[in-house]
Amino acid sequence: MTSKVALLNRITYYIVNRKGKQMRPMFVFLTAKMVSGGTVNERTYRGASVIELIHTATLVHDDVVDDSNRRRGFFSINALWKNKIAVLVGDYLLSKGLLLSIDNGDFDLLRIISVAVREMSEGELLQIEKARRLDITEDVYYEIIRKKTATLIAACCALGAKAVIEDDLQVENMRKFGELIGMAFQIKDDLFDYSEEAIGKPTGIDIKEQKMTLPLIHVLNTCTPQEKKWLINSIKNHNKDKKRVKEVIAFVKNNNGLAYAENKMVQFQQEALALLQNFEDSEYKDALTLMVNYVIERKK
Repeated sequence: MTSKVALLNRITYYIVNRKGKQMRPMFVFLTAKMVSGGTVNERTYRGASVIELIHTATLVHDDVVDDSNRRRGFFSINALWKNKIAVLVGDYLLSKGLLLSIDNGDFDLLRIISVAVREMSEGELLQIEKARRLDITEDVYYEIIRKKTATLIAACCALGAKAVIEDDLQVENMRKFGELIGMAFQIKDDLFDYSEEAIGKPTGIDIKEQKMTLPLIHVLNTCTPQEKKWLINSIKNHNKDKKRVKEVIAFVKNNNGLAYAENKMVQFQQEALALLQNFEDSEYKDALTLMVNYVIERKK
């Protein structure tokens, strides 16, 4: 990630020292090992590096889009160096990732990653477009999270498989596996917004930002017209009022919103686990199963 520009080096040094769980590269390695019987190669390492570079680029850009000052408990890049620099750093990381693939002729892997980048942008824009109207259906919500979150985890698993085997059917199976985990992962994230625990991001933030998440969508679709009017009014006009936000959270909890979302999350998890049954038992398969379970049991 080094560059001849001192400012850039200072910022990338800051990013590298505050890396997250690195869950996505783990998916690349574990998938590669599971489908190939334990082998990884240089392509696997490059693929995992590209994923991490692109994921980091999207996080840097996301913080600008969301006007967020914190990331993983530290100041975000835009909080320390302002938006202009953050956008350029995100672009730099993205290009570094793409060049890593091009310089090594990994065009098949590059295709997988480029599709993910396109879909992530579409997902974010779809969410912004729909959030203004607050009449989002469950299907549209799934489409948003599939593109926004699930597509990158799907790319990790497809890329892990593609780096070591040529079997397109298996690659597609692993892509689907990653997509299902990504869906469960995002629903879990949405549920945190309603939890009491200290999880590194304040609760009720999605309501304040008028983000339509699954618990809320379900309750809006099942409550009385009167209640729906009150809910929409609360989200549109009183989303900065702490007491009102608490009332909305309580209403969603009491009307089965969380239980419904949890149930859907478990459905995605079970579908993902079912796809692993086609592979013979190995420590890598066990580790992937653990990762799937971690996604829905994690505390932050």
